[in-house]
Amino acid sequence: METPDFSIEFFPPKTPEGAEKLRIARAKLAELNPKYFSVTFGAGGSTQQGTLATVREIQAAGHEAAPHLSCIGATRESIRDVLKQYQDSGIRRVVALRGDLPSGYGGAGELRYASELVEFIRQETGDWFHIEVAAYPEMHPQARSPQDDLQAFARKVGAGANAAITQYFYNADAYFQFVDNVRKLGIDVPVVAGIMPITNTMQLLRFSDMCGAEIPRWVRLKLASFGDDSASIKAFGLDVVTGLCERLLAGGAPGLHFYSMNQAAPTTAIWQRLRA
Repeated sequence: METPDFSIEFFPPKTPEGAEKLRIARAKLAELNPKYFSVTFGAGGSTQQGTLATVREIQAAGHEAAPHLSCIGATRESIRDVLKQYQDSGIRRVVALRGDLPSGYGGAGELRYASELVEFIRQETGDWFHIEVAAYPEMHPQARSPQDDLQAFARKVGAGANAAITQYFYNADAYFQFVDNVRKLGIDVPVVAGIMPITNTMQLLRFSDMCGAEIPRWVRLKLASFGDDSASIKAFGLDVVTGLCERLLAGGAPGLHFYSMNQAAPTTAIWQRLRA
């Protein structure tokens, strides 16, 4: 079996203080030697320049960087411009997503689905980019059924995606079932597991409600029992997420993609446990 790949996600900082904090976190996380760092992209391109600036800074520090690219609210021309900027900067990897409509935003843009974005990237740039797409082991919150969701995933791969990163989850069986289902469709791209460290109960509940990620009942109850005892929340979260990662790797997951929230400590703690 090949050695699993680890990668780490950041979001573009909005303030000079945030940028400085991210530099410190990135320097610490770089010591773990991840395959690449990815950088998110705001709805309707609201952080587009921030994404480019963050990616360039990561590259300048000698690491591979993968910007997220979303098509919601964008024109073909605007996406073409962004792709050109990334090519000119020597970026060879992108994460292609439909993205979410920002509130109060009018149209969906010229490309409606991630599969159309992947197809457009391939038409414009050939094989220049290694393209990652999203996968949803527990189903996309807006999908009509698990079957529809699988077909949407198959279309993204058919359009030219090289690999997938999942939404985070805490139920390993959901991941293994999803991978089995896509293999039955004849899809053999790597499906890397997205990992969200648990450090803050309210933040986790809010994110999970928004993106449709299920928190197992026993985890919810245990977190609730700690109240605002953050040391206990972090210690329990570290046990839960490290156990999940161990099970995923033992079951053949080709890699782990950590949603770092621009913090070094939670991802580092999980990583060190896994290596031990």
